[in-house]
Amino acid sequence: MGFSLTLFLILVSLPAILAQELNFAKIVVDGTTEIAETDDTYICATIDWWPSDYCRYGFCTWQNASAITMDLSNPLLAKTIQAFKHLRIRVGGSPEDQVIYDVGNPENPCHPFQKMENGLFGYTKGCLSMSRWDELNQFFSKTGAVVTFGLNALNGRHNQGILWLGDWDPSNAKALIKYTISKGYHIDSWEFGNELSGGGIGARVEAAQYAKDLIILKKIMNELYWKSSFKPKLVAPGGFYDKNWFNQLLQDSGSGVVNIVTYHIYNLGPANDRNLVNKILDPSHLSNSILGTFTDVEQTVQEHGPWASIWVGESGGAFGGGAPNVSDRFVNSFWYLDQLGMAAKHNTKVYCRQTLVGGNYALLNRTTFEPNPDYYRQEHELFIKPIIALLWHRLMGTGVLEVDTDASPELRIYGHCSKGRGGVTLLLLNLSKQSEFIITVYNRVNVNMQGKKGILLKRSSKFGHKQKNSRDKKKKSSDGLSYREEYHLTPKDGDIQSQTSVLNGNPLNVTNGELPTLHPVLNDDNSPIYISPLSIAFIVIPNFEAPACA
Repeated sequence: MGFSLTLFLILVSLPAILAQELNFAKIVVDGTTEIAETDDTYICATIDWWPSDYCRYGFCTWQNASAITMDLSNPLLAKTIQAFKHLRIRVGGSPEDQVIYDVGNPENPCHPFQKMENGLFGYTKGCLSMSRWDELNQFFSKTGAVVTFGLNALNGRHNQGILWLGDWDPSNAKALIKYTISKGYHIDSWEFGNELSGGGIGARVEAAQYAKDLIILKKIMNELYWKSSFKPKLVAPGGFYDKNWFNQLLQDSGSGVVNIVTYHIYNLGPANDRNLVNKILDPSHLSNSILGTFTDVEQTVQEHGPWASIWVGESGGAFGGGAPNVSDRFVNSFWYLDQLGMAAKHNTKVYCRQTLVGGNYALLNRTTFEPNPDYYRQEHELFIKPIIALLWHRLMGTGVLEVDTDASPELRIYGHCSKGRGGVTLLLLNLSKQSEFIITVYNRVNVNMQGKKGILLKRSSKFGHKQKNSRDKKKKSSDGLSYREEYHLTPKDGDIQSQTSVLNGNPLNVTNGELPTLHPVLNDDNSPIYISPLSIAFIVIPNFEAPACA
């Protein structure tokens, strides 16, 4: 009976065992040249303005999550930001262009947002008091945040439907900037408006008018900061990319006015799309839905604003607040990391994740600030989103490298110079539900590529072979061998829609309110890299000879 039951279980399990595929892949890293470069503050998170009673698609996920209502005294909120040392925070979002600053005798009284049927996004204007502005800046200073603040770009205009006409009234913004300088607050950059470009989202402004107003704002900034040794940057337009609109904006505003060109991305579609998981795991969708935009924005700036840098100023995957059970789960991390990798290759200096708090796509729970899947959770086990963001921030340097492979498209690969030391770091995303990859890494210095289909390997091409004249200090054990560091992230119990993840097979725990240390596993340089189905890995190779990273 026991033998029969065992045989039965083996036969039942056999299809699942056979379904697991083993694929061998080669990766060739070119460490001779950087193909792009990011800023040190590449990882960025946003703080929005949505009122607590805002709902969309039946999801009401903004309670106490705005710049006005967030609990800044929560120690876990501070610790998650401090873990990055200098996390860029962009304060902005859809209601940004309805925020009045209670300084300098504004025309409107200082009232909170209130629902109004014919108001922009269904609300009246809201107000930022200077006492709250003081609290925000004290919080930013305490946590080491690098701040980008979005200014109201509709003040003084009147609307004809979605189109807003007339000159921008700069008086209220000027009063805020003047107050900020008088208090000694450090705002790294001022952004002008939110999603008013092209067809607009809720409201739009023509490019020629927008450019005219930017020139005025730049003049104000120059006047107010003329005594300061620090000159904040001007960021615009913070909207969705429209080629003709963006081209005209840069042409009409002229050289040196806009320092940073920002645009928004929500390439997974609406939050109520039931096909989101399949989109995230589809390599063709990940590329085809956004690659053209990355390329076009890069071309626009090169041709019409070569003095400016490029930022993704806001990106949350699925618009409308993100999707429950997807945007707040392990699976969404594939989309997020793929975006970080792809954007970096197209000269994106900063990538802002929507949001730090608020919505289903938030890094942190909006009421407890316990980290969601991309960061941490305090219930013994940790989520993954900010773990991923933190690992990127700590491991991936600013230098972006070219990586070639013969692997299937389901293995997404990105390479950077390692942060703060020599060598390279690889990001591997295995989107396959059944394929495990066994990977060998080669140095392009000793490898020739044969088109797209094959790799011709030369002698001594593996990175594990000792390189002469390497300036990098090898990581060695007592046995004298050199090692690489590996960080493997997987969902608990293999469920990609789980809210819990593990690092190198071990649950990540918060102990006494303290964030954990992220330890790698060490493997011999000469051994292959294994990456299991539906998993993520950061691979740090300290002794990889990469002249571009020296």
